[in-house]
Amino acid sequence: MSATEKSPPKGTVRSWVDRRADEQGADISHYFLDADPLTWRELRMQAASIACKLAGMGLSKGDSIALMLPNSRQSILCLFGVLYGGFRAAVINLVAGAEAMGYALSHSDAVVVLVGENQVDLLTAAAAAHDVHPRTVIVGQSISWPDDTPNGPLADLSASDHALLMYTSGTTGRPKGVLHTHASLLAGGWTTVLAHDLSPRDRGLCVLPIYHINGLCVTVMGPLIAGGSVVICEKFSASRFWAICAEQQVTWFSVVPTIISHLLHGETDPDAATKARIRFGRSASSALAVETQAAFEQRFGIPIVETMGLTETAAQILSNPLPPGLRKIGSPGKAYGNEVAILSDQQELLGADIEGEIAIRGPNVMLEYYKNPEATRATFTKTGWLRTGDLGRIDADGYVFVTGRLKELIIKGGENIAPREVDEVLYTHTDVVEAAAFARPCASYGERVEAAVRLRDGATVAQSELLALCMEKLGKFKCPDVIHILEDLPKGPSGKIQRLRLAEMTA
Repeated sequence: MSATEKSPPKGTVRSWVDRRADEQGADISHYFLDADPLTWRELRMQAASIACKLAGMGLSKGDSIALMLPNSRQSILCLFGVLYGGFRAAVINLVAGAEAMGYALSHSDAVVVLVGENQVDLLTAAAAAHDVHPRTVIVGQSISWPDDTPNGPLADLSASDHALLMYTSGTTGRPKGVLHTHASLLAGGWTTVLAHDLSPRDRGLCVLPIYHINGLCVTVMGPLIAGGSVVICEKFSASRFWAICAEQQVTWFSVVPTIISHLLHGETDPDAATKARIRFGRSASSALAVETQAAFEQRFGIPIVETMGLTETAAQILSNPLPPGLRKIGSPGKAYGNEVAILSDQQELLGADIEGEIAIRGPNVMLEYYKNPEATRATFTKTGWLRTGDLGRIDADGYVFVTGRLKELIIKGGENIAPREVDEVLYTHTDVVEAAAFARPCASYGERVEAAVRLRDGATVAQSELLALCMEKLGKFKCPDVIHILEDLPKGPSGKIQRLRLAEMTA
């Protein structure tokens, strides 16, 4: 597929894997740092084998299969195996904490879990949190299928069939299940190809987890559509990043602002050949500080293309163009492959440079929030625009500038954290009368989690006890860095706690 094609891809993930295997069978599709690479032909063969085994376990098209796997050769094979078979891939965030993981397992209706051998304890804790008991298939160097599992037949697929179920935090506290079809999932990869002019000659670098929409759609689905390849890393390493780029002949990478900051403050630089070969680095998931972008480009000589995406849109909604196109620093760019608009409070379209809610419409937009029709109705307008909850404006050239958020999400290192998730854990402590989590600007993560509580009269609870509670229930990533114990929390006329005042009060 040419990156200049203006029509979104037709078909299914299965048909695109078949296309790549038929047209580029001997080409490498995926490289790994500690495992043999995969060719497109091998990917199809092993994905089809996994799909047939799942069918042989009695699963039907559209059944949910949870994936609890870190980035690896096996996670790529299992992801494509589930999608190739026509099952619904429910990818589980491995750092979400037992409560959220257990909720996702339960809410997704997962009948089977493909779990890494080092993630079995996580699964046990998550399953216990919500008393769910899906069948478990352990994935190590090989996949431990139940004894005598036969190969089953694969059902026919269509572009409108369910493909991906990914959970994202919302202001209600409970994660929402974002449901993508094969069509919208493939379109998510296509918008990346379109914006970045990806081709079979390109080799991406994936250091973000593929249980995140950025890692999955940008660096996995993008190369599937472009016919290029990708290097899959288990995780980001600041000390090894440039060496990996050199050894693996990377031509582009997708990261988040936190990683750009780590690289900028690191001690290693890419060699001249690597600088010359890398066409661009891509930044997404949260706003990139203007100063950080300028300093990175000055030091390394590699252009950073700022973008914006959502789980609900299979990642990318906006992107700056590649050099020599005009990159407007401070803007995540303009639409590629979809439409962007600014809406008034009455959901009417606004003109240039008028602030309102950013809205998206296009082939990469989700089907719905799984089993949540009320949230789905609230998110879509009558004319099909998806409301992002972000405030912004569009200039005369079509570039979007984000000016704020309607939602009270905390965006830490590109990951959304709902304040109420933290609130609810703190409220489980018998001495906590009021609780409210909020964002604090942070140089490392963009924002970090803090919280404030009011205790019952006479209580002597220490901050350390509350932090230990949050660590147990939420996991390290969502646990507040600081919990402020206050005499009272600020409230509006209705009695609602005013989160936005807390950062100022506790500075």
